[in-house]
Amino acid sequence: MTLSRADVEAALEAYRSTEPLYAVESEAVETMPDAFRRGEYGRRDAQWVVRWYGRRYLGDEPTGMDRSRREDAFEGADFETVRDAIATAVAADREAYGDAIDALTALPGVDLPVASAFLAFVHPDRFVVVGPYTWAAVRDLTDLAEPYPDPPSIDEYDGYLAACDELADRYGIDPWEVYMLVWRRRAAGDGP
Repeated sequence: MTLSRADVEAALEAYRSTEPLYAVESEAVETMPDAFRRGEYGRRDAQWVVRWYGRRYLGDEPTGMDRSRREDAFEGADFETVRDAIATAVAADREAYGDAIDALTALPGVDLPVASAFLAFVHPDRFVVVGPYTWAAVRDLTDLAEPYPDPPSIDEYDGYLAACDELADRYGIDPWEVYMLVWRRRAAGDGP
């Protein structure tokens, strides 16, 4: 499926005007990258990313997702280990982010989709959050062929990111806007 530029603009505007978490997400995208890079963040900031990943579904979580268990597990993580994992994410780039995924997924309650959320809030200009609904929307709009692997491997996430890059190039939008677009496609009933 191909969207018109007007469809994309309408989806982005709908995200900004109707998504309940937009204001806090927008602030996080503006402030978290620098805070994470400078190491000027606390436990609650890291917990926010994990909470955001599950709570953005607003009760419409994918089958099998246990948000509370994930949040409880992460809450018990050693904070120095969390800081080390986030420092690894800060050092990551699109050509070499496997170490960041490994460090993040070693944390309790963090799988690759939640690790992708950390990468997206550390580098919103490079990474896009992955999950079953966003995968389905990207698949619908690109040549991403496989159904959502639960959870994706690093190679599968890399394929998803390449498809997101295709969308960014096609529509002249940045990676965070790609996320907003595919999330709205999910909200419009175009996800699984």
